[in-house]
Amino acid sequence: MRLGMVAGEASGDLLAGLLMGGLRSRWPGLQMAGIGGPKMAAQGFEAWWPSERLAVHGYAEALRVYRQLVALRRELGDRLLADRPAAFVGIDAPDFNLGLEARLKAAGMKTIHFVCPSIWAWRGGRVHKLAASADHVLCLFPFEPALLEKAGVPASYVGHPLADAIPLEVPRSAARSALGLGAGDVVVAVLPGSRRGEVRHIAPAFVRAAQRLRAARPELRCLLPIAPGLRTMIEAVVADAGAQEALQLVDGHSHEVLAASDAAMVASGTATLEAALFKRPMVIGYRMAWLSWQLMRRMRYQPWVGLPNVLAGDFIVPELLQDEMTPEALASAVLRWLDDRVASEGIARRFDDIHLSLRRDTARAATDAIAQILEA
Repeated sequence: MRLGMVAGEASGDLLAGLLMGGLRSRWPGLQMAGIGGPKMAAQGFEAWWPSERLAVHGYAEALRVYRQLVALRRELGDRLLADRPAAFVGIDAPDFNLGLEARLKAAGMKTIHFVCPSIWAWRGGRVHKLAASADHVLCLFPFEPALLEKAGVPASYVGHPLADAIPLEVPRSAARSALGLGAGDVVVAVLPGSRRGEVRHIAPAFVRAAQRLRAARPELRCLLPIAPGLRTMIEAVVADAGAQEALQLVDGHSHEVLAASDAAMVASGTATLEAALFKRPMVIGYRMAWLSWQLMRRMRYQPWVGLPNVLAGDFIVPELLQDEMTPEALASAVLRWLDDRVASEGIARRFDDIHLSLRRDTARAATDAIAQILEA
């Protein structure tokens, strides 16, 4: 059996890689091809194009590469229609995948969208496009299927695969040993994003915040895990700030860094959920191009943007967005966590509840749902 699949960016590659384990358990000879990244390739995925082609940060950047993305989607659609896989699975990347899914569905191919677009947060009108594009939506969060079903979109809650992959008990000692850290070290994880646009807009403030932390607490260890292909950009940001002594750069191993840390600075996105599942107190930061921010802020439905806060329905961790995301504010928020043991233990308990609510053996649940769609 063959499936077409598209995952955009590092977060989509991670989700797809976890899903593919369940798919291969059900169908050992399964072939999958389309757009994907290294974690998918490790599961035997045939990447016709790399997922980095879809790693676009904000509206302004999307406008600059719009023609290229449209051409890529058209070429991919032609190839999938010629290849005729049993179904197409779009992993997140709704601005790219929904248009592709609509074309494939109209041509008679079964389409599945994995990760409900955040219609509950902004751009709720996308639910109508979703209805025209996907035969079924696999939802990561428990409140999403009811929202979709009101609009006539078949959906299943399958939990979040990261909640299955990340252990309930944080392997703190093992992670510290693997990273060469001592049991008594005070460690701050610095995660400024996995896209080039995020590195440009977010990393400079995160790096300078790490400098301030080290100036205030020279004993601190600040570790920055680098996403694939971004080392040169990150090194340039660090060098520009003169922060070589303030940060330890680590190729990959973001989960080990989070598990080993006492607190974290995290760019808004999937990494904030990862930090929550590792029970780390955090400050969420985000910044984008001015035009993108002006457009997005007018379309928000909720006061919070970070996934831990969305799931809790409250500001349980601080968010510093756009002009508020200064090195001083980031460093101060991290120090407050480090200095308040009671608050850190309290947030860990809140994150335990979130972890348990998202643990549903996602790979098997999603595979069961896909099997039912294929057999329908």
